Amino acid sequence: MMEKIDLKKVLKHLYQPKATEPQIIEIPAMNFLMIDGAGNPNTSQDYQDVMGALYGVSYTLKFMCKKEQACDYVVMPLEGLWWGTPMGQHTFTESDKDQFQWTMMIMQPDFVTAEMVDRSVEEVRRKKGLLQLDRMRFEAFEEGWVVQIMHIGPYDEEGPTIERMHLFVFEQGYQLRGKHHEIYMGDPRRTNPAKLKTILRHPIGK
Repeated sequence: MMEKIDLKKVLKHLYQPKATEPQIIEIPAMNFLMIDGAGNPNTSQDYQDVMGALYGVSYTLKFMCKKEQACDYVVMPLEGLWWGTPMGQHTFTESDKDQFQWTMMIMQPDFVTAEMVDRSVEEVRRKKGLLQLDRMRFEAFEEGWVVQIMHIGPYDEEGPTIERMHLFVFEQGYQLRGKHHEIYMGDPRRTNPAKLKTILRHPIGK
């Protein structure tokens, strides 16, 4: 029986932080499928189609690896870089959310190549014809030193957790840099909002 790799467990220090206190760690370069966009994720059809494109190509790659390389793995969680409106405020209005700019992305194992991504994109294009596939890129992303914490609860209630994380950074003598980063460890369609797990992460510098 083929062993299934779960990179969330292999990279436990990156994908299973504590909810009790922020931590500072170094994130290595990893390869991602990425699509940039803008607007309210709750109301934007483009955002929904971006999700379909990212997951469509990610699952096509998974089955390609299984067939061609006899290697099986768990598709990694959705991640997002967010900017364009202040992160850390306690609540977001719909007009705030309309100002969001974002990059949605899914990490890929080291053995996934650019050539495999190109073939998977074409296969998804044939089946679904999503225009968002034209915006997809496959590239290495290296954040370096970051602060992170696990937030448990609804997405709209992240504000106090983000604030606590930022305060910890300043107390440790660091500054924030780059874009706010979120990793969605639960499926909002199937999980009680009070139990949703989201890794909150932000790059830091001296």
